[in-house]
Amino acid sequence: MFADSYLNKNNNEPIIQSDAEPGTAIIVVIPCFREPEIKQTLESLKACRLPSCKVEVIVLINHSEIATPSVKEYNTATHAELTCWIENNEIEGLKFYAPAPIELKKKWAGAGLARKKGMDEAVRRFNTLDTPDGIVVSLDADTLVEQNYLVEIENYFQQNTKHVGATLAFEHQKEGLQPKQEEGILLYEKYLSYYKQSLDFTGYPYSLFTIGSAFAVRALAYVKRGGMNRRQAGEDFYFLQNLVQMGRVGEINTTSVYPSARLSDRVPFGTGPILQKWMNGEEDLTLSYNFQAFVDLKALFDVKNSLFKIDETAFENALQNLPASVAEFIRIDGFWPELENLNKNCSTLQTFQTRFYQTFNAFKILKYLNFAHETYFRKANLEEQLLLLNTAVLTQSNIK
Repeated sequence: MFADSYLNKNNNEPIIQSDAEPGTAIIVVIPCFREPEIKQTLESLKACRLPSCKVEVIVLINHSEIATPSVKEYNTATHAELTCWIENNEIEGLKFYAPAPIELKKKWAGAGLARKKGMDEAVRRFNTLDTPDGIVVSLDADTLVEQNYLVEIENYFQQNTKHVGATLAFEHQKEGLQPKQEEGILLYEKYLSYYKQSLDFTGYPYSLFTIGSAFAVRALAYVKRGGMNRRQAGEDFYFLQNLVQMGRVGEINTTSVYPSARLSDRVPFGTGPILQKWMNGEEDLTLSYNFQAFVDLKALFDVKNSLFKIDETAFENALQNLPASVAEFIRIDGFWPELENLNKNCSTLQTFQTRFYQTFNAFKILKYLNFAHETYFRKANLEEQLLLLNTAVLTQSNIK
């Protein structure tokens, strides 16, 4: 079977004992750690229009092996509650599973490992059906979905047979929020859009939203990519940025998911911690990366083709014509050896163009932006940066 080697390497043991039903082609995975709203998420899935294929939903209740007794008791109660809910909400073509709480090794316990355990189980079930094109969907336990959620996921992957994955449109829940909290989540959503659009402006081909509750991946692509990582936060960002190097990751904009805008300190970074800092006055969400940093980065991407088969002397000369923020970052980051290795392994310009962004990837871009704002720029008003971005995009389109 397509995932045998991966599953053996990861010592995968069945979490769900019953077999997957033939015809199952979508499995939604929901990590669940001390989640009071999980039933609302399941209710929203239950309300979905069903696709032509069969669907499973796996709620992966989890905690660290060193979790406090109160956390373990909470999760045990959640398991009992969901078991009862599932027994009373049987639907033909939509199966819900909520296995007993899984204990995670203390070294890795967190969002990444929990998501990995659930997604690995989905792959294992697709493997028993020999369904490499099965769709593994990542969702969160505080997130609601539209009624066309499952149908549109099926439609997208049927229409885009060569795509390895997709992100889904999202909008955070805002009902009942305090005014300052609502202001914070609106600013955060605006920042996410600004960041993605700014990457598009630079010419970077792999810009995408990386929200843990809003992406899907083909089972075979998941296996080839090496599965989900075990990071305690940001696991979605690292997974998706690596996935785009394997093939096309598109966007599903015909349906939406609605993550919670709750405050949280359960993970080191992400929506919850950022909002918590905003509420505490420790984070100013009205500020963002200076747009000039993206303009400078675009200058590099615009001349990337001239770096093909270039020698070190010519490379140093090329740096003289780049903006100071980019040129200095490239020197300090040691980009020349990476570029030299890239050129050695690319026989054509077309190959070089593709692999260039595997070297100067989203991780390096983020590293550059942080460097540039320590040395050359200050973070600036988000609304003003959006205006600059929109003006630059308009000017760019008029030139074309």
